[in-house]
Amino acid sequence: MSFTETKSLLKIAKQGKRVFDVLKIRDDFPILHRTVNGKPLVYLDNAATTQKPKAVIDSITNYYTYENANIHRGLHFLSEVATEAFEGARLIVKEFINAMSASEIVFVKGATEAINLIANTMCRSDIFKSGDEIIISQMEHHANIVPWQINFQKKNIKLKVIPITDEGELDLDAYRNLFTERTKLVSIVHTSNSLGTVNPIKEIIEIAHKEGVQVLVDGSQAVPHRKVDVQDLDCDYFVFSGHKLFGPTGIGVLYGKTKYLEKLPPYQGGGDMIRTVSFEKSTFDDIPHKFEAGTPNIEGGIALGVAINYLNEFNFGDITSHEQSLLDYATSELLKINGLRIIGTSPNKASVISFVIDGIHPYDIGTIIDTDGIALRTGHHCTQPIMQRYNLPATARASFAFYNTLEEVDKLIAGLNKVIKMFS
Repeated sequence: MSFTETKSLLKIAKQGKRVFDVLKIRDDFPILHRTVNGKPLVYLDNAATTQKPKAVIDSITNYYTYENANIHRGLHFLSEVATEAFEGARLIVKEFINAMSASEIVFVKGATEAINLIANTMCRSDIFKSGDEIIISQMEHHANIVPWQINFQKKNIKLKVIPITDEGELDLDAYRNLFTERTKLVSIVHTSNSLGTVNPIKEIIEIAHKEGVQVLVDGSQAVPHRKVDVQDLDCDYFVFSGHKLFGPTGIGVLYGKTKYLEKLPPYQGGGDMIRTVSFEKSTFDDIPHKFEAGTPNIEGGIALGVAINYLNEFNFGDITSHEQSLLDYATSELLKINGLRIIGTSPNKASVISFVIDGIHPYDIGTIIDTDGIALRTGHHCTQPIMQRYNLPATARASFAFYNTLEEVDKLIAGLNKVIKMFS
């Protein structure tokens, strides 16, 4: 798929939407037609990574077959074509999340690197001083905990944690009481990868801004399920990973308001992020290139643009509605299983269900159900503080995407009943 075709796809998506037909959608994803252990694959691990439509796979092949060249540096034909495609993808991302400018879109390896970039550059700048504070929550992914801890070793900065309720929701009253004159940042997840809870992110941002505090939002689990508008949210930073948005691994996005990105120092040094270099001094390029040292994941950036174009073919409301039907049906059927308990029961959830079954370790659930070709995630899901909150070693997790079906939910239920029968 050439960049010309990519732009054409975006144009088509704006002119008219595809009718939502889950069986036709599944035909776009080659891996969904394979077998595992002699059974049709039932892929319910979308919170870990999503599968890729053929258009995304073909775009990577196309880049290496017809367009492979380094970008931003060459005047020859292939370099110009690759540069146009890569920078075109940046524009697609900008439109997708409604950023003010494409220069506010920084390509990174994923949400993890995006948070590391902000943590590292903030702690190296004069934004944080000894004794300052950051607010995070008890439901954060490790990627929104560990980078702060590592960088706080350089300065005496404190993490303050918003507690969560038994239902898996943030305690907003406790959140309001965490702010002091030393609070400099709120770094918060939009949608929990373990609990499925969709946080009232706009309210959270408004509360912080009234205190004069910037907000970083981890949107990795939000963008696949709902339309995100960073200007409407008024977040100061927003991060997500491409592989959870039906794109490739190794590519992600850091959005930041221009006024804040311009004040941050470079994250890494190298080629393509400089204006001048001498042995005495180097000067740096404008945003976003200031943060993109070295040769980037060119084909990944292009393929992420194609993945977004693919989603743009649909009405996002249809995607959300279908996933809600999967969540509702799966929840009702799971609750019929004796001894099964769902962890995370907020009424405002994405299509993620974590659960435990009395007397059966989640690892056993995952291992046995895999024999029927059903892919679940088991473990702590990179959210050990959540497991500690509920006094659990691990959970089993089923996470749905818009290509999953009610019939696959039925297979999940049958598989879990088989597990219980084996242990009884």
